[in-house]
Amino acid sequence: QVQLVESGGGLVQAGGPLRLSCEASGRTSSTYVMGWFRQAPGKERVFVAVSSWSGAVTYYADSVKGRFTISRDNAKNTVYLQMSSLKPVDTAVYYCAADSSLRFSVDRVVAGSSYGYWGQGTQVTVSS
Repeated sequence: QVQLVESGGGLVQAGGPLRLSCEASGRTSSTYVMGWFRQAPGKERVFVAVSSWSGAVTYYADSVKGRFTISRDNAKNTVYLQMSSLKPVDTAVYYCAADSSLRFSVDRVVAGSSYGYWGQGTQVTVSS
């Protein structure tokens, strides 16, 4: 079993930055693909960003490309989501996800059903 715990959410003004962290514990391995999803009020959970196990390969949703950066520190079993130029539409609960058997292809990594482990989520609210 792997447990994921997100942190770093909060209230931020539009245009500001925020960094989310997701620490994995339990049967962790640096071979996990780790990603971020978000769910706005009344909407479905959607893909945000993902990192391969090495961090060398990343992929982003078009809505955050150029503003968000995913990175990871395998020594700390932690993945980060650096968010900048935040907009009110970025307001959502952000979830960390991981899976050890996920092959890194676009169609797979953007699908929530591909991930076996999820965190509890952290709220990000962007005020205008």
